[in-house]
Amino acid sequence: MHSKCNILNHQNLTVYPAWDICCLAICAFSISLMAGCANAPSVPWESTNQADQLRLVNRITWGANSSSMHLINEMGDRRYLEAQLHPEPDAKLPGSVQAQVIAMQISQKSMVQLVEESEQQRKAADSKTNDDEKKTAQQAYQQQLNQLAREAAQRSLLRDLYSPWQLQEQMTWFWMNHFSVHQYKGNLRAMLADYEDQIRAHALGRFRDLLAVTVHHPAMLRYLDNEHNAQGHLNENYARELMELHTLGVGSGYSQHDVQELARILTGFGVNQSDNKPRVKRELQDQYLRDGLFEFNPNRHDYGDKIFLGKPVHGRGMAEVDEVLDRLARHPATAHFLSQKLAMYFVGDTPPEALVERMAQTYLRTDGQISEVLRTLFYSPEFKASLGGKFKDPVHYVVSSVRLAYDDKTILNAGPMLNWLNRMGEPLYGHQTPEGYPLNQSAWASSGQMATRFEIAKVIGSSPAGLFRGDALPSNERAAFPQLANALYYQYWQASLGPTTRAALDQAGSAQEWNTFLLASPEFMNR
Repeated sequence: MHSKCNILNHQNLTVYPAWDICCLAICAFSISLMAGCANAPSVPWESTNQADQLRLVNRITWGANSSSMHLINEMGDRRYLEAQLHPEPDAKLPGSVQAQVIAMQISQKSMVQLVEESEQQRKAADSKTNDDEKKTAQQAYQQQLNQLAREAAQRSLLRDLYSPWQLQEQMTWFWMNHFSVHQYKGNLRAMLADYEDQIRAHALGRFRDLLAVTVHHPAMLRYLDNEHNAQGHLNENYARELMELHTLGVGSGYSQHDVQELARILTGFGVNQSDNKPRVKRELQDQYLRDGLFEFNPNRHDYGDKIFLGKPVHGRGMAEVDEVLDRLARHPATAHFLSQKLAMYFVGDTPPEALVERMAQTYLRTDGQISEVLRTLFYSPEFKASLGGKFKDPVHYVVSSVRLAYDDKTILNAGPMLNWLNRMGEPLYGHQTPEGYPLNQSAWASSGQMATRFEIAKVIGSSPAGLFRGDALPSNERAAFPQLANALYYQYWQASLGPTTRAALDQAGSAQEWNTFLLASPEFMNR
């Protein structure tokens, strides 16, 4: 038992004696790769060995599997990276996966239809006079909203598992977390799928366009209460978070006066989920705009002139918002704040300031082109030196485990994955406050978190865990478990493991235990 426990008892790791078979902890290490930087006068780099290539794929994708390693081996590092930076716009998921997505309500109906239908259901429930009937109808309404949110989460996981454009899916999660909304605010559950689709479409594009999508989306306007923001009744919630969390960042120099002025600029931006158009003043009727559920109501807008970030904004309606979004998106503080957050996501908790500054300069030079900022990051020596040392948050751990275990075999039930994320405290669309889930290692490396990961590793390593069925297997049918001691392991993984981990794997008493040890190893906990 003690020799097996040593798999996670090296490099100053902590042993937790409550575990019977194995102990979990953090393995923080740096792996250097050869070569230069794409934005410097050096030759674009290629991995020098298979272990390095594995670590690169683990960082760029949601987790290396046989398919991704075969692809990068054929294409080479640079071509692979460039393809990931420029995904095909109309690419589809594999057929069996796409069929699952198409069958979902969120694929068959627009957000407007989903919200209208759920609102009719809510109103019908509220109109009932019998208490028992009302309670039953209200529960059915909530269950419908829950189903829509569950479909959005399942679709997100299916894309993470099987999309060939892995970087796009990683960046979709990143921006969904950056522009975080909480699913249980009002009827946001009916809006999540569309919100994620809109963000995904701009995940590698220009930040100004991405920012505009969120500013106009009813999910954000409802979550941060801007639909209640009107002349004479200012609500500063969204204005504050738009600067603090979405663009400039804390300590960038904006004042409370700027928050108030931005709130004035955002007055009239709201949500209309009824069939009724407000009675707009005659002189303002040409200013009224309705686009789906988004509504700009000029009756509620403050048309006075403002001073925002030290510069005047002439009061003229929606055009004010376009002006300040340009100002925010092109601000040097925004360039630095976003670059630092991207570097935290792809490099480490405290990314080198020199790297962040180069990324910020690329951001400003390209007018906020996200793919160009990422290219500066990916071709940097700092990125290469960090590979293999970024601790996985729960979403990365769960998705990478399933990708490694089953490669391109299509799961039929994402429910177990959603349950694992709930247990580890990172459910999709589940962060209550607008800053999103933390990106640093300390948030996810507690002893309780590690214990839960070991349990999940054991479940995945020992059985299909319910991923491939909706109903129970017949009593005489034994569920197959993944075979992780395969060609991928011997060609790529084995060389990336430390001697203690390899020794513990050699002593595993069964294939299931061997799988568990690999999925619970310090090396697999990192990306």
